[in-house]
Amino acid sequence: MAKEVRKSDRILKRLLALHPKRIDLSLGRIERLLAELGNPQSKLPPVIHVAGTNGKGSVVAGMRAVLEADGKRVHVYTSPHLVRFAERIRIAGKLVGEAELGALLEECEAANAGAPITFFEITTAAAFLAFSRHKADAALIEVGLGGRLDATNVLARPAACVITPVSRDHEEFLGSRLDGIAAEKAGILRAKVPAVVGRQSAGPRQAIERIANEVGAPLLLHGRDWRVRRRPKGGFIYMDGDGTLDLPVPGLAGDHQIDNLALAVASLRAQSAVSLSRAAFAAGVGWARWPGRLQAIPSGPLAARLPDGARLWLDGGHNPAAGRALARHFKTVLGDQDGSLHLVVGMAANKDPAGFLKPFAGLAADVTAVAIPGEAAAIPAATIAAEAANLGIAGRMAADVGAALDRIAKAAPKKAPPNVLITGSLYLAGMVLEESGLNPD
Repeated sequence: MAKEVRKSDRILKRLLALHPKRIDLSLGRIERLLAELGNPQSKLPPVIHVAGTNGKGSVVAGMRAVLEADGKRVHVYTSPHLVRFAERIRIAGKLVGEAELGALLEECEAANAGAPITFFEITTAAAFLAFSRHKADAALIEVGLGGRLDATNVLARPAACVITPVSRDHEEFLGSRLDGIAAEKAGILRAKVPAVVGRQSAGPRQAIERIANEVGAPLLLHGRDWRVRRRPKGGFIYMDGDGTLDLPVPGLAGDHQIDNLALAVASLRAQSAVSLSRAAFAAGVGWARWPGRLQAIPSGPLAARLPDGARLWLDGGHNPAAGRALARHFKTVLGDQDGSLHLVVGMAANKDPAGFLKPFAGLAADVTAVAIPGEAAAIPAATIAAEAANLGIAGRMAADVGAALDRIAKAAPKKAPPNVLITGSLYLAGMVLEESGLNPD
């Protein structure tokens, strides 16, 4: 059966042609378009603006879960999407409908009148336009790339600004120095608006503190103004100047998600525009979900290619910090199941396969590399396999994810069903979810 082509997909394809570059960091173009649209970004409910390298989506998911546990209506803007573009725009709790999305995109296209503008800029304008027309109690806005010149950074006075852990990614746009990257992320900070900062290494933390002092943003730093204590049997204790919260095992898998959900809690407690009950924090932490992040794939055509008892996971992590977090998780989960972890990896051309795979040395039995289907800017499978071999991990290649799983299934001992992680790219994660028949909503 041919894949359905939605009206919005046709419009999105046209919008891609409005600028020769996918990414061209600037605020002038979106400010011009927003002015033509009546400046919808100034008509939003209280906004929490989230920048950083790792964990932005998980922090947003945690905040959304807490707010909705308290009965609040929440607008959410995130990127990229996994399967459908509509995943990026959630209006008062529900993904934007196809008819409304098409109308919004056409309206923005007409207002832009053919002027140069990037895909992310014009679709960000569409999201702000949608949010301005629907009532909600809060809006959670995730930065696309960087912060200072990101298209979302047109919000004059958010209720709070958030910076998740900063690490190296998108170095061709943000540079390779961590303090410089952090300074770009801190470009979202505003005078007298609480700036809630997640766990950082020394360089990024100092850069963020410097920018906050320059603009007059009150800082709430992890480890100084708020703290997290993990409980041995699961869950965690959150502590800040307003008291302590005893919180359950997070709905998001992975020890690193405790830090992300604690940052979500800290961010909501820092703002004063939306009131929340204590019970909502516990309910939201336990309920939070974020597709494509350590997500189990228990069934479907891909899982069926593995032997009985095998376990299949999916994670869109793609930079060294994500590799470290994933490796820590599987060391804990698999314990003494030596050599039972098999990776299927596909990565985009601007990523660092050696940096991502290094934490898995001595943990993963092998890496089966694939080229991301339909992605021209994908790292060749041979390159990923070679980088794995250089790290002492057996590196192999396969034509696609299905063939990779077949290879792993064939080689697995009958008495030791394999544990398989498909990872390296959010685009690849989206393809796996679609093939598995799983809805990212």
